[in-house]
Amino acid sequence: MSNRAIINTDKAPAAIGPYSQAIKAGNTVYLSGQIPLDPKTMEVVEGGIEAQAHQVFTNLRAVCEEAAGTLGDIVKLNLYLTDLDDFARVNAVMEEYFSAPYPARAAVGVKALPKGVAFEAEGVMVIGD
Repeated sequence: MSNRAIINTDKAPAAIGPYSQAIKAGNTVYLSGQIPLDPKTMEVVEGGIEAQAHQVFTNLRAVCEEAAGTLGDIVKLNLYLTDLDDFARVNAVMEEYFSAPYPARAAVGVKALPKGVAFEAEGVMVIGD
């Protein structure tokens, strides 16, 4: 018998490949990368890096909530940016969704992301005891 569960919500974009939105193993939830897709249209949001960051964190929050957690339960967050000059703007948006104590985090500059977006985030959440 497995203690592993697939997490899926229609409040976040459907997977665009062979993966799950999240996997819960025990009280740990592994959150797949979210890009700034509107879950209703599956289109990239318009409006620049701030709009993309808002959509990414909104999508992550929806998956966290489906797993009975919150963004505050994320213990490790990885950010991927195609332009590290956007780092300060992404940080400012992140502060609207997270409060201290903040999760451990990495921010990585990458050459490209799916669908040509500028930002992606994924993480690990621990819920319950």
